[in-house]
Amino acid sequence: MTGEHGKGTAGRGVVWALVRPVWRTLPWRALGAAGTVGLLLAGTSRLVSGGPTPWLTLVLLRAAALVGALGLAFLLDDPARHLTAPVPTRRPLRQALRAVLVAPPVALWWAAVLLLAPAKVRPPVAGVTVEAAATCALAFAGAAAAVRLTREQRPGQAVAAALLTSAVLAPLLLPDGWELFVPAENPAWDAAHDRWALVSVAAVVAWGLCGPEPSARWARVRGPGGRRAGSSA
Repeated sequence: MTGEHGKGTAGRGVVWALVRPVWRTLPWRALGAAGTVGLLLAGTSRLVSGGPTPWLTLVLLRAAALVGALGLAFLLDDPARHLTAPVPTRRPLRQALRAVLVAPPVALWWAAVLLLAPAKVRPPVAGVTVEAAATCALAFAGAAAAVRLTREQRPGQAVAAALLTSAVLAPLLLPDGWELFVPAENPAWDAAHDRWALVSVAAVVAWGLCGPEPSARWARVRGPGGRRAGSSA
């Protein structure tokens, strides 16, 4: 019991020691830019002549959520990743620490986005928040996959591009019965948000699979810059 308690205390000490350096390496510039654009998009609904429609307000909130997720795509960017890899905490814990540190400001930002939407045309808060959470979870899972599968120190740009492309193509490619982007007055609203919840769960599972460090064999196969060893491309 004493040994386990000592290990737990030491582990917590290591995590607390990581808070300050991790905080300094977070992509605050990308997050701040995305947050600003998201607030501007949400505030646009108050500038519409004659007042916004419920559909326009929902579209602007979805756009704000997407922009926020694009900022979070840069969350795992770390130019010193390969210099700081041999640390006593495993990668999933280091990644989770990054997510925990940005969660409070992101939650406050989303609350401000919702408040900028006029109350009389604001869509159900719970549903649109589920959409935003799922989009952010996809961004985080994509970043974790990029870190796992490549040796890119800053994969955020590629992850953001993939997320934006997916957001544009998803309404066109999703099969019938799997609609995600429905109006608030649509009877399928609740069913769509059940599917959004499944997307969130899938993203968390994907992060769980991609979070751990690759095996030694995979690390040998992948060369510098994410290339296979011996490949010239």
